[in-house]
Amino acid sequence: MEILLWQQRTGKNYTLVQLAEITGISKSEINAIENGKVSPRLDTLESLAAGLGVNICDLYKSSITNSGN
Repeated sequence: MEILLWQQRTGKNYTLVQLAEITGISKSEINAIENGKVSPRLDTLESLAAGLGVNICDLYKSSITNSGN
């Protein structure tokens, strides 16, 4: 699944620094997650979602498609 952290963060007009301050997650870790260099742990996702005011589900784009079957 594709992570939508960058889209959520920029959609809320947060900088990396602002989101890092809100969540307590380092700016470099957030950047690495946004660029797909690391897979975030569940507690990290929970903190990011809470900081952005969204559901964890909103941080991911599902690759599942409905084929109509």
